Amino acid sequence: MVVVRRIEPEMTYPLRHRILRPHQDYKACIYKTDKDDFTFHIGAFMQGKLISIASFYLENHTDFSANKQYRLRAMATIPEFRNKGAGSRVIRFAENIIIDQGVNLLWCKGRTSVQEYYKKLGFRTHGNVFDYPPIGPHIVMFKKLV
Repeated sequence: MVVVRRIEPEMTYPLRHRILRPHQDYKACIYKTDKDDFTFHIGAFMQGKLISIASFYLENHTDFSANKQYRLRAMATIPEFRNKGAGSRVIRFAENIIIDQGVNLLWCKGRTSVQEYYKKLGFRTHGNVFDYPPIGPHIVMFKKLV
């Protein structure tokens, strides 16, 4: 059974490094906004093991007109636990928190390799693919909530 809950930012760093930035210094996995007042982090656990993470930041993208927006960053699931619903449960859990704050837009800069996954979660693409050195091709995606 998967248990989803808020977690401390420090709990996200090992998975961020292992899955998202393995060829970078560990410090690259620590974002300066991780402890901002409206930032929160969600983790999914299976048998007590952290298997999926995502971080959410109150941050506006200039292309969207919503007054308040949340940005999804650093979503990662351990490969052997993918396709078991943990990531989608993390997103749904976070969406409820975001909606409770009166925010109705969630966006991210997603790797093109996971674009279809985000589409299954209700995200739509925006703009063109761009390079996000040193990680690779990304695209902005967004989802209107409620």
